[in-house]
Amino acid sequence: MKKRILILLCAMALSPAVFASGSQNFFKLHIFDNDTREIKSLLNSQVRYANRTNFNKFIATYDKDYVNADGFNLETYSNLVKDVWDTYDNIVYGIKIKDISVKDDSATVEVTETSYADIPVSSTMDGVLTSESNSIYYLKKNDGDWKVASDKVLSETTSMLYGDAKNLDIKLSAPVEIQAGKEYTASLEFTPPEDVIAIASIASDKVEYPQKQPKEVYRKFPDDNILERLFISNSDNVNEYVVASIGLTKADVEDLSIKLSLTGFGYKIVRVNVIAKSEEAENVKNE
Repeated sequence: MKKRILILLCAMALSPAVFASGSQNFFKLHIFDNDTREIKSLLNSQVRYANRTNFNKFIATYDKDYVNADGFNLETYSNLVKDVWDTYDNIVYGIKIKDISVKDDSATVEVTETSYADIPVSSTMDGVLTSESNSIYYLKKNDGDWKVASDKVLSETTSMLYGDAKNLDIKLSAPVEIQAGKEYTASLEFTPPEDVIAIASIASDKVEYPQKQPKEVYRKFPDDNILERLFISNSDNVNEYVVASIGLTKADVEDLSIKLSLTGFGYKIVRVNVIAKSEEAENVKNE
């Protein structure tokens, strides 16, 4: 990038006419490049601060009037971040910036974000957390500094798996988007280990803070290795999580008695974004 700007500067020095006619376009290009670089630096610094659990520097990258697509303002989001860091003190974040679009003092950035954490449970069982999301960040520039003003999670999948459940290929399917008050189906699929009794449940709940524990009804995992459940999306225009819970137990016969031991358990979570009724009507109108 520096080399390209240097070539442009040399060309303008040799040709005053080109400088006079193209100065506005050049400076627009120069500003855009600087903005792109600053935005990349801001988002990468967020990851760096998060991995160091430097809360003050991390939260300083957000605008004071920040509100995300789930309706969380900066205070609520700050509390959520603190809770996550307190719970998973070794969590590691990553980000891949896919596209940046800048217009005047506003910008949108498409990203893929990941997180990973080891979860110690006991001397005989441990767990891992993995998460991946696709999001759009909305930034605005005030007094020369870019800040995150809002963001929207387009899709999100999180797994927390313990013991033998870490070795399972668990698929949880649900629509990425659903209209408010509409039916949808969530499907859980995995192949349990041999000689293991598997139980599972699928529940849904609104994306809110503090997050409520969804009501779970466990049942024996079907022989065809697929569990489905029908839901009706909420009419409050609030996004939802679908949460699948699984448990793995093994039966041991000892002295004519059966002893059940837990060999693994876990959770798979996917986001379902609920399209507000007013937004749905506007989309139909635009079509």
